[in-house]
Amino acid sequence: MSQHTARGPEATWAARLAGALLCLAVAVIHVKDQGGVTATRDPHYIGVAYHVLEIAAVVAAALLLVGLVRLGWLLAAGVAVGPLLGYMLSRGPGLPDYSDDVGNWTEPLGLVSLAVEGALLLLSVALFAQRLRRRHY
Repeated sequence: MSQHTARGPEATWAARLAGALLCLAVAVIHVKDQGGVTATRDPHYIGVAYHVLEIAAVVAAALLLVGLVRLGWLLAAGVAVGPLLGYMLSRGPGLPDYSDDVGNWTEPLGLVSLAVEGALLLLSVALFAQRLRRRHY
């Protein structure tokens, strides 16, 4: 079975490119939020989580662009879900040794992040599921 959608290879490539760009946007947003590539947020585990997210986002983008789409979409979904959960937890009950953002639901960069991650989650889940369905036929 072909790797392309019923609409042709252009539609597949456009979706992969969109997913890759959304992944890279997640990475850029988090680099900006932490204060640069070499900066690390406090507490230390939050800083490490930011760096892991940024690396995972770049890897997911690369996987999508080189055609390893099933793995790329799966990792892209994780790149979207991780910071969405982090946002809710850090603004809601807070996280261990980190309560700076409790109640800060309208921070502009956070809202941009939510929009990008939401779009990435919708796209990645839909296309990962499509790849799984195609595999079973």
